[in-house]
Amino acid sequence: MTEGGLARRIRWMGVFILVCFVAVFVQLNNLQVVQAHKYASDPNNPAVAAARDSQPRGAITSVEGTVLAQSVKAPKGSTFAYDRQYPTGPLFGQITGTFSYYHGLFGVEASYNSYLIAHNRPLKSLGDLLTTSTVTDTVILTLSDKLQMAAQQALGGRDGSVVVLDPSTGAVEAMYSNPSYDPGPLASQVAKTVHDAWIADTSTKDAQGHLPFTSLAYQDTAFPGSTFKVVTTTATYEKAPQFVNASMPYYTCIPPKTLGGQTTPLCNYGNGGCGGTIAEMLPPSCDTGYAILGTKVGADNMVAAADAFGFNKQPPLDLPPSPFEVSQFLQPNCYQNAEIFLAFSSIGQFCTRATPLQMAMVAAAVANKGVIMTPHVMDQIRDSGGNLVKTYAPTTWLTAMSPQTASAVNGLMVGVTHNSNGTAAGIFPPSEDVAAKTGTAQVQNAAGQYIATNDWMIAFAPANAPKVAIAVELLDQPVSGTGAEKAGPVMATMIQDVLSAPAAAGH
Repeated sequence: MTEGGLARRIRWMGVFILVCFVAVFVQLNNLQVVQAHKYASDPNNPAVAAARDSQPRGAITSVEGTVLAQSVKAPKGSTFAYDRQYPTGPLFGQITGTFSYYHGLFGVEASYNSYLIAHNRPLKSLGDLLTTSTVTDTVILTLSDKLQMAAQQALGGRDGSVVVLDPSTGAVEAMYSNPSYDPGPLASQVAKTVHDAWIADTSTKDAQGHLPFTSLAYQDTAFPGSTFKVVTTTATYEKAPQFVNASMPYYTCIPPKTLGGQTTPLCNYGNGGCGGTIAEMLPPSCDTGYAILGTKVGADNMVAAADAFGFNKQPPLDLPPSPFEVSQFLQPNCYQNAEIFLAFSSIGQFCTRATPLQMAMVAAAVANKGVIMTPHVMDQIRDSGGNLVKTYAPTTWLTAMSPQTASAVNGLMVGVTHNSNGTAAGIFPPSEDVAAKTGTAQVQNAAGQYIATNDWMIAFAPANAPKVAIAVELLDQPVSGTGAEKAGPVMATMIQDVLSAPAAAGH
């Protein structure tokens, strides 16, 4: 090899080594600077896990200050220094979630883990540079323990949910479901206790097949029945106003073959006859008329209106998301481009499924002049000294309708409670000025027989200056019942409790 060739090889070797050094420097900078926070907070990081398991966590409280989750010193001989306790048990279990040494984090424990876990004290002085003390923060929820307990008692052990929203801010003031679960055993340091609780909470179903570990309020959908007619009404005003005052034909049952793809009759619940304009049909909840109205408004317009309310979208609730909580309208795996599917879906059956949270947001949209605020369970976060770390700033999620449409629909929902033929007539005292919509969704077995109903009501009050929007759902009720009969008393209790309670601090 010539001297010049050797020199070239040495130069190339030098360049290669330099490139390697640069690559190593870039990767070290990426790991230690750019990605530092990610790895430092990654729950799979052994150092993070060790710090998590050997330190106390911050408390979670209701808006009134009731402790819902806290860390206490573990008995001597325990593997870890602290036990996580949930003093209110199942009452808030589906909201707080649990901190489990064996299964990880759920609920608020997961969403706000970076505040609850022990973390370095913020630097406020030169002296702080010389210390490495850690702190935990307290997460204060928007939920009221008084309203949560009222919802639990009003459901009376029946499968169902209650969701209470502040329509002007999106704050969740109560969100309770039966069945629920106790997060305490899952947080135990005793492996058998955790194992038994996990099996019970994830495998044991009640008679209707519902799991206590998931919340019916925001993690499980069902046919919303006639409460969905509020969406169909809005779609008419916003997308097809020529049908607002059009009279739908009078039917007891729409005969087979009247609508495209129809093979069986579509009948009014209870087999009564009805028809007419929207103003004439909404108070008595005319199924046949609204089914035909939905087909006239059209699939594209109905989908656009439903989407504007949040259907077919992941709700931005600040709890760990689940694909099962997406409310659906005319999804491709159900809708077959036939009028009969659109007709049934327009009255909250077949290809329409919703969570109580979604239907509470439907009521809240009407109450809040068409605007849906982002739902949230966090109100404030404060440090151990009581200093404010973070507060939730209300934000708009969607605009479901114009203020003019909201005003019109508001008036129609008042008719449901005030008109003599309204399905919620006589449930609320006139002084509460409640606007509402009932729903009775029919549930079929595998043979196509109607075996139960899902009974609903959505409402807001006072109608002229709304303070609260509520959804109530009772699942798998006897076929003889209706939304007014089953969900009505629960709604009446919740409306009365909210309107009679002093305003909660924080939101």
